Amino acid sequence: MHDKPRILIVDDDPINVRLLTKALQRTYDICTATNGFDAISQVKETSPDLLILDVMMPDLSGFDVCKIIKAEEAYADIPILFLTAKDTIEAEIIGLDLGGIDYLKKPVNLDLLELRVRNHIELKRRNDLIREQRDQLEAALARVKQLEGIIPICSYCKKIRDDQQTWHQLETYISDHSEALFSHGMCPACAKEQMEIIRNLKL
Repeated sequence: MHDKPRILIVDDDPINVRLLTKALQRTYDICTATNGFDAISQVKETSPDLLILDVMMPDLSGFDVCKIIKAEEAYADIPILFLTAKDTIEAEIIGLDLGGIDYLKKPVNLDLLELRVRNHIELKRRNDLIREQRDQLEAALARVKQLEGIIPICSYCKKIRDDQQTWHQLETYISDHSEALFSHGMCPACAKEQMEIIRNLKL
């Protein structure tokens, strides 16, 4: 989401566009479009956080615009709030069934509109955060999975063979394929063996 949430207002009536812009511009970054084709172009150029969309427009209807946007994976998550004079129950069902998140009828109470917009923007912000955290988790799991499966290791020198058939020191391989850090010490068995070697040398 942008630093200041961005709203795209789409309506073929310039008066409605100005009215909505004035009501929301103090809190949001406002973009506008007056027809369906321009709306689709604006979505791709500006990536709005919310779309306020009229239904009855002369070229592409708001329903057509919604279908096109929801069909593209990159923009399908943009919430669409229908704001229209088409006030039948059948039209509202169609709009919500197409993926609209809300359906308000003209003339709209601007206080109600601001509350609906605020709630939908907050919901999108939370969803974006969850998606970002999920992506980070998947990336972390992918790094862990790099060390799963059968790893060819030399039984004598303990070097590891990678997918390009190159042999690496154990520490180098693990460092390259994980976020593990190393500290060096000596296990009791090796310490005892080294002491025996030193003792024999002195003899």
